[in-house]
Amino acid sequence: DTFFKFDPLVMIITSISRRILIPGILFSILMILASLVIGRFFCGWICPLGATLDCASRMLRGVKTKKEAWQNTAARNMKYLILAALFLFSFFGAQLAWFFDPMVIMARFVSLCLIPSVTLILNSFFIMLIKGLGLSGPVHDIYRALRSSALGINVYYFSHSAIIFVFFLAVVALVFYKRRAWCRFLCPLGALYALASRYALLSRTVKKCVHCRPCKSDCRMGAIREDQSYLKEECILCMDCRYDCAAGTTRFRFSASAVDVPVKDAGRNAPKNTISRKNFLLSFLALPLVAAVSKRASSVIRPPAALREDKFVSACIRCGNCMKVCPTNGLQPALFQSGMDGIWTPHLVPEIGYCEYNCTLCGNTCPTGAIRKISSVKEKHRARLGTAEVDRSICLPWADNKECIVCEEHCPVYEKAIKLTKYTVGGKTISRPQVDMELCVGCGICQNKCPVRPLRAIRVRADI
Repeated sequence: DTFFKFDPLVMIITSISRRILIPGILFSILMILASLVIGRFFCGWICPLGATLDCASRMLRGVKTKKEAWQNTAARNMKYLILAALFLFSFFGAQLAWFFDPMVIMARFVSLCLIPSVTLILNSFFIMLIKGLGLSGPVHDIYRALRSSALGINVYYFSHSAIIFVFFLAVVALVFYKRRAWCRFLCPLGALYALASRYALLSRTVKKCVHCRPCKSDCRMGAIREDQSYLKEECILCMDCRYDCAAGTTRFRFSASAVDVPVKDAGRNAPKNTISRKNFLLSFLALPLVAAVSKRASSVIRPPAALREDKFVSACIRCGNCMKVCPTNGLQPALFQSGMDGIWTPHLVPEIGYCEYNCTLCGNTCPTGAIRKISSVKEKHRARLGTAEVDRSICLPWADNKECIVCEEHCPVYEKAIKLTKYTVGGKTISRPQVDMELCVGCGICQNKCPVRPLRAIRVRADI
């Protein structure tokens, strides 16, 4: 969760929507202060999504993209409109940074798509070597070592991971249109850094330019104008222009007055980072639409120690951290089970995996406090997710008078939240399960282990 502490968009938007200061927000404020000195360095030096887009652009060398033009003012201003809308929604308690934030987009892809895929491929590869080709010895030793570390957690499957992958792919595919198109036109985190970077002390200076122009054509952000001046807020300090400068006259220095290139047309054509009153009002008009589609269902089972549903949805940034570390793979991304504003939030699916009774990992990895940290295993044992209910119409002991005590056997609660009561039916004594509502924590292991199919005879219901 430390990486997200340095993300001012996530930290500030979530703090506003929750009406509290999230621990660690100081780090994100320091990043903004650093941008006031250096410039938009985060986008060029740190952002993992930006690095991915650069790699994709290198792979597409030779593929024709739309001709570069720095004068696309309206397109560049889209990211500022998105940023304004995110702040606007946050004041009404709706946290939508999870959809646009580049760090979250990348983390979600890594957690829910990349890691499961790599894990599954590696596991299948070693099984093929050991069982298919009969290799053992060192190969088997390596496999055993990986099973106790990298391959030790069952994260082979996440529901809706295909949708998450397609969304990530769509962001990356924008490089077919222009290099770093996402960063230029849509990224609200980039917009936040751009606002700070306009006043940065570090500036690009050019003296005695010979107008060879490779710097302009190679600029990743299209920030260099025809006259070799540049948009400071769009510069991500990749330094390509400095390395490409044949005359060696391009420098970056802490000075705002060393630009010796003509800038007579700059004032007329330079984009202004302003949002019109019309666009600002359109953001307000979008609020009723969001409210209309945000009606939440109460059927989802949230992770242990999660905030109350409305606060949880506002605080969760859908980064996938909790789902990635869940040892049973039970935490899955929701789609519409909790309404439109609950998309990709984690919920427990007992049919896939249960909440491990002694596990506290999800709260320890949550960067925004949507899942509270649990300090001890004893505290975890009291964390309630929901309550189990026995469906007597399909439960084997209740419906068919057949012996089955699977749910009671697997119940991890020391006093047993599932009690067996003996009934005599037709001269036969049957032990039938009943749930003690006071003891049940809704961990879901009973539902996971229930042998009745396709619908389980005991199911956990979320506490409303």
